[in-house]
Amino acid sequence: MISEVVMPQMGADMEEGTIIKWLKNEGDEVERGEIIAEIETDKANVEIEAFDSGVFRKALHAEGDTIDVGTIIAIIAAPDDDISSYENGAAKKATAPAEASKEEVPADLKKQDHATASTTAAPAAEPVPQTLAPAARQDGRVRASPVARKLAQDNNVDLATLAGTGPDGRIVKRDVEAALTGGVKSPAAPTAAPGTTTTVSMSKMRQTIARRMAQSKREAPHYYITVDIDMTEAESLRRQLNEAVEEYPRVSVNDMIVRACALALQRHPMFNSWFIDEQVQQHADINVCIAIALEDGLIAPAILDAANKNLGEIADASRSLGQRAKSGSLKANEYTAGTFTVSNLGMFDVETLVAIIQPPQTAILGVGAVREVPVAIDGNIGTADLMKAALSGDHRVTDGAQGAQFLNEIRRLLESPAALLV
Repeated sequence: MISEVVMPQMGADMEEGTIIKWLKNEGDEVERGEIIAEIETDKANVEIEAFDSGVFRKALHAEGDTIDVGTIIAIIAAPDDDISSYENGAAKKATAPAEASKEEVPADLKKQDHATASTTAAPAAEPVPQTLAPAARQDGRVRASPVARKLAQDNNVDLATLAGTGPDGRIVKRDVEAALTGGVKSPAAPTAAPGTTTTVSMSKMRQTIARRMAQSKREAPHYYITVDIDMTEAESLRRQLNEAVEEYPRVSVNDMIVRACALALQRHPMFNSWFIDEQVQQHADINVCIAIALEDGLIAPAILDAANKNLGEIADASRSLGQRAKSGSLKANEYTAGTFTVSNLGMFDVETLVAIIQPPQTAILGVGAVREVPVAIDGNIGTADLMKAALSGDHRVTDGAQGAQFLNEIRRLLESPAALLV
């Protein structure tokens, strides 16, 4: 059986991806679910799993190439399968869609289709043509892979002076490396004179963030609800867990918040939903995203099946996500399957964060720092550890009263934290 490996679509607005690294060579055995490649999207690096078992027979694109979503990039098949029709098929679209239909996604987020199945080893570098076409442009910008853009930026190479040898004249890594070998560099940008304005180019990640957040604010009518949560007992429990139980993973405040949100989402499932094509898609799996700051911007990978993880497992999953997000080894479903998001700026001593919903999700919880503040206790002045939490909800899906009930459930769980251990 021949299995086509395609460039997956990691989000509705992704149009292309860059192959960073092949983890399999032609002729290698491949097991279903095995990591075979790393790709770079406009917001993160993601590991791709094989959809079928077999032999990695043919890589149709090299490392550094930027490929349109849905294009076949490799072939997995039995040793005796005839794959001759793919010898010149690098630009072909896959016979299966690169992304599950929007109706199929909620049915089983744990399954991955051909879009999230990849497999291949980098072929030998393609020869550079004798006559190079100028780099193709799109929306006035030079078309180049993210890897090529980063390499050019780091080495002060003007992409506009290069000719691309990638698909459709796109500039790829080897083009920038050739320019560096030949000593072709653009002059250093002039220092802005006092009082002048300097235009700062936006990275591809920042462009994506800008586009998605503008879409969210434009299309989703947000409502906001803010409460103070007394974290005194939660902080006490967290210290006891971290100090007394050595084998227990170290728990952060954010881990407790994620656990509380997961439990609250079980009781208020309308907040565990997507809004797509004027329809609400309510999910059975609760996949809580956590915001992680990278150098170029913010991403929010998901702790999968968070409702069925205990506090220690959530702590482990959270730590793993943070490490793998920075090293570029997130799994495809961690990047695309989130159903609710927690954005916490407490570590920056921020008091209040009112966040923007990340589409197609329908709610997000913004969290500030835990602060020791004076409070009235039985007619006397005492202190408590308070944390401000702000729920942003999509008014197309839920109303303020529902939001208040959901947020109060999160508060109840955090103020009676023994419930988080059950």
